[in-house]
Amino acid sequence: MSNSVSNSVSNSVIKILLVDDHPLVRDGLRARLEAMPQFQVVAEAGGAAEALEQAGLHRPDLVLMDINMRGSNGIEATAQFRLAYPAIAVLVLSMHDKLEYVTQAMQAGARGYVLKDAPGKDIVVAIETVMSGGIYYSAGLARQLAKPQTQDNQLTVREHEVLRHIANGESNKQIARALDLSVRTVETHRLNIKRKLGIEGQAELIRFAVQHAQFGRGG
Repeated sequence: MSNSVSNSVSNSVIKILLVDDHPLVRDGLRARLEAMPQFQVVAEAGGAAEALEQAGLHRPDLVLMDINMRGSNGIEATAQFRLAYPAIAVLVLSMHDKLEYVTQAMQAGARGYVLKDAPGKDIVVAIETVMSGGIYYSAGLARQLAKPQTQDNQLTVREHEVLRHIANGESNKQIARALDLSVRTVETHRLNIKRKLGIEGQAELIRFAVQHAQFGRGG
């Protein structure tokens, strides 16, 4: 995964919506981000419903999303944003470092995952990486996702294609449509992938798929 940032992004103002149910956290984030000329915090929200409303009013480029919130959590809110505003990038900022949360967030449509205890510069790099079209993980998470894989060379070309679509959070029906296959065939490919890789759960399969998409091809 590359953290390089294009000049076009660094030379334009990125409009940001902060979503966190703690006002003090939002105040701190706003102060940190607005100290930099390339960022403009256009709105804040304490929950999913308010966030969607604010997005409609202010049309941000990016949502900085917490996971733990009252009502709909950040992962559910991310999925709602993906449906309502697919052009708006969502970057998760969370205290949780479990890969289960990371995979769920990416499946929901997040473009990156940053830990709240990461250095302040990581948030800056994460935002600019996501707005450049990349995907960003905090360093500790990236190391976990980058664990060497010795089994993915057992997969067929078609299974690799299915895996890439799984990494994008697509359902069996969506994958079938994209690859011109039947849903049953896609289900069979999923089972074969899990069998070959020794994977049991859905979350573990998604984690491997995201890892493979980012690291398995040298990119």
